[in-house]
Amino acid sequence: MKIRVAQGCVLLLLLFAQLGATRAALPRHDPVPGGIAVIPLSQSMPAYYRGQRVMVLAQGPRHYAVVGIPLDATPGMHRLSRDVAGEEPLAAFEVQPKDYPQQHITIEDRRKVEPNAEDLRRIRAERQRIVRAFRSWREGVTPRMPFLRPVEGRQSSAFGLRRFFNGLPRKPHSGLDLAAPRGTPVKAPADGVVIDTGDYFFNGKSVFIDHGQGLVTLYCHLDEIKVQPGQSVRRGEIIGTVGSTGRATGPHLHWSVSLNDARVNPELFLKESTNTEF
Repeated sequence: MKIRVAQGCVLLLLLFAQLGATRAALPRHDPVPGGIAVIPLSQSMPAYYRGQRVMVLAQGPRHYAVVGIPLDATPGMHRLSRDVAGEEPLAAFEVQPKDYPQQHITIEDRRKVEPNAEDLRRIRAERQRIVRAFRSWREGVTPRMPFLRPVEGRQSSAFGLRRFFNGLPRKPHSGLDLAAPRGTPVKAPADGVVIDTGDYFFNGKSVFIDHGQGLVTLYCHLDEIKVQPGQSVRRGEIIGTVGSTGRATGPHLHWSVSLNDARVNPELFLKESTNTEF
């Protein structure tokens, strides 16, 4: 039996398919410390949170601010503003509390836990580079989401863990650890531009990719780096290989996602976690 569909119906079906594909580009709304708030706006306009410009995406006729919430954010009401100084209110949203579990790790190289004076000088210099990379902003770019998982490997450490190295408290885990054999290819999860590479004291061999509008990803502990600063990369392109450089107990990829200079849970950008409708 043949089924006939009127031309207008075909156009509507195509439109709905396009809108569905567009809605799928929004990361999952999870307004907790280390999460993301997806906030409807009346129109496209610059928006700021804690002094940082935030991503604004068009979804069909609607616009949304996509806000990264730092791990140290206090639960309660938070505000978006129209200006960097925060003097012109734009919208409000509530950050819900979230408790992250603890993780205790033993590091054999004590300098990676208690650096000496020379190490500290190096760490301070590297921190400035890291801050610059995470605050990168490319205007006029719509990041492609959902992300591709950069490594097909077992998750060895979750995002947000309250970490203790050799019994000493350290900053929460600001990324996702994916265990894989040394030399496993690491792929770019989306199109972007490499903004920095280097061999850092804690992070080891690392790559930063700018995906636009304050969305920056970081890949640490690499064995090899396959790209260079200024290089454009495509979704699925190999940017390096899994290793254990820096402060690492074995081969794995540490993958961080930064949104408006806030480290957020990378899983919110993956296909199984993104919103198909908002």
